[in-house]
Amino acid sequence: MPGLLFMQGVHAAACDCARRRAVGQVVMPMSAPRTFASPAAAFFAGMKHAMTSVFALVLAGTYIGIGALANDFGLGPWWLALSTVLVWAAPAQVILLTSVGTGAALFEIALAVSLSAIRLFPMVVALMPVLKGAGTRLRDLLLPTHFTSISMWVESLRLLPGMAHEFRIPFCNGLAVGYMTTALVFGFGGCYLAAGLPPLLAGMLLFLNPLSFLLSTSSNARMLVDKLGLVFGLIIGPVLTFYRVDLDLMWTGVVGGTLAYIVHRVREAAT
Repeated sequence: MPGLLFMQGVHAAACDCARRRAVGQVVMPMSAPRTFASPAAAFFAGMKHAMTSVFALVLAGTYIGIGALANDFGLGPWWLALSTVLVWAAPAQVILLTSVGTGAALFEIALAVSLSAIRLFPMVVALMPVLKGAGTRLRDLLLPTHFTSISMWVESLRLLPGMAHEFRIPFCNGLAVGYMTTALVFGFGGCYLAAGLPPLLAGMLLFLNPLSFLLSTSSNARMLVDKLGLVFGLIIGPVLTFYRVDLDLMWTGVVGGTLAYIVHRVREAAT
């Protein structure tokens, strides 16, 4: 649903621009796209931006908490590092850690982690048109697809449109590697600090991740449908959690996003 709404927003902006040209209004010229000396320079620029952004601080606090959680379940730092590289999604890793730590069946663990990863699919759909250029090959998009996370996605959609197409994929990969490196380093730190980390502090550090995503998403919400999706999610999520509904996160997204989209379509039809 977010991917669909993103594409609708792009289409609406293009239509508005064409309409202005048709009626003779002046459209301000776009600034020159940002370029780099080489794709490698774009990659390292992405890493530098990642490590100096606020999301790096959020990931640092989050993965200290995840490292402490892994240690509590008897899982070592190298196990955590491998799961970070392969899964690369903090909520999915928490599901993986708690499921493995409590002895859940392998099929149940795989199903739970896969269902958690569904939320990333619309982000990939929204990001691919921004990355693809005239000569982009399918294999060039495999790493950005795996690297897609909320932090990388938010920053990519904000920064990539102002860059030349040939540098977007290297910059995006550098951005993701910078975030992943931060997660790996502080995940190790969390494992070794776990013995002296109070459970309340570990929980607070884990809460930094969803809180930062909520704040960044709400600040970037421009359309009514985006704001409605947030409001519906904030209402439906706690209700489903209170009644102990299974897969409450997934159902919150499905129900809240669908309701927001319906209201959006009804409003468009009325106008």
